[in-house]
Amino acid sequence: MLQSRTILTRRRFRHGSMIAGGAAVLAACTPSTGGGSPTPAAVATPSSEAPATPVPSVTSPSPTPDSATTVLVRDVVEYQLRGPYAWNGGSVTLRLHAGFIDGKTAYFVRTDTSDRDFADQEGLVWVPILSTAKSRAGAVGTIHLFAGGVPEQMPILSTVPGRDDFTPLYRVVRATFLADPVLLDSADAVDAAVAAGTVTVDETDIIVNYPTVKWPGGEQPVDTAVELPLAGGPLLDAPDLESMTVTFKLHQCFPESRYIITDTSATPMAPMMNIQGSPGTAGLDEVGAASKITVFGNGITGPGAMGFQPGIFREKAGNPAWSPLWDHFTAVWKDPTAGVLLTNQAELDARVEAGEIELFRGTPETGGQGFIVNCPSPIVAPNDFEVTTS
Repeated sequence: MLQSRTILTRRRFRHGSMIAGGAAVLAACTPSTGGGSPTPAAVATPSSEAPATPVPSVTSPSPTPDSATTVLVRDVVEYQLRGPYAWNGGSVTLRLHAGFIDGKTAYFVRTDTSDRDFADQEGLVWVPILSTAKSRAGAVGTIHLFAGGVPEQMPILSTVPGRDDFTPLYRVVRATFLADPVLLDSADAVDAAVAAGTVTVDETDIIVNYPTVKWPGGEQPVDTAVELPLAGGPLLDAPDLESMTVTFKLHQCFPESRYIITDTSATPMAPMMNIQGSPGTAGLDEVGAASKITVFGNGITGPGAMGFQPGIFREKAGNPAWSPLWDHFTAVWKDPTAGVLLTNQAELDARVEAGEIELFRGTPETGGQGFIVNCPSPIVAPNDFEVTTS
């Protein structure tokens, strides 16, 4: 276990004009690198489509410091579980890392890995089931990490958003210079160096989830209004290349998982979700690399992805069976006015079994076709929702 450390949370408030639309964007869409052991952290006290018939709504009281709040990712710089935002979410600032992609520079965050030793070393979330991703063709790119090299040497990525083969998952390939090091800035340059006998490479079985934030020709969008979970984009500020940090919206789902949203295998849906398409992650549920998440399409209004109550993970973030790759399901109350707050998989399963909820793979519009959404959870914290009648 890592030694306990306190993270000072000092989020500055952001203000912007409110915008409408986007609360139920998922329901309207049809699809065609480092972690470690959890580290306790201090919690700062933070300064849709609605159904036709009013139902109880979720209020979000400000959390107080709680020893149960845990930072899972060492690259977390600061966070706020609740911000002054209309959708009742928070924020998390992560360190940025730079890498080469075909001679140019891309920037990414590091959240998860399949390898426990690498997780402990780099401060990532250990997700053992990510190891199965390599059995799916096209699901995993490569990241070259260098032992030594010139001071300007950075990791080399094989793919970034906007490419047909993009995936946020990379297999770690360790590169070592056998002669005087020179700057290598592309996978082709590494291959040429290997052929020339000046570099040796070791292709490991380590899989990492390193979502891309900024790349040649693009970057994740910034939500300046911060009114709805998915509207505007996943970022609260543009990537800061001087401090090498980036601030994401921080969402909540049960049980106790605070997450960010970065990309989806449903590439046609990605623009409507204001994130990036990751075609390579399609089908990761079929090889066991994804974990079930159920979001709600009606019922209690709240800060969930569709404008209703927070979703439900089958597993808590950080548990060995959990994955940041969502195997997406949608729950729809047959009588929306009868909706109650559900907080775990057992409660949800019971309502489905009783015939009160209809469960859809993907969304009701996808006709049983599922999809993957990459939602790393850098923090776990007690859920703080209460139900009140209006």
